[in-house]
Amino acid sequence: MQVYNGVPADSLPMVDWTKSSWSNPDGNCVEVATLPGGDIAVRNSRDPEGPALVYTPDEIRAFVRGAKTGDFDALLT
Repeated sequence: MQVYNGVPADSLPMVDWTKSSWSNPDGNCVEVATLPGGDIAVRNSRDPEGPALVYTPDEIRAFVRGAKTGDFDALLT
């Protein structure tokens, strides 16, 4: 199976989705899963059959590093 951005999340084989402990009771969160080839898929927890975005480990590292250092804080104001 070819994995691409926008692939239906429920069609990804053999993945365990993880939800953040920071998610709220309304289900407003994202879930992530490591794919067999090492890439990371991200989906909206409210739409588990919907599209998944697929990133390389380096892309996820860069995003997490930016989130930790406040690079995206302006999006929340």
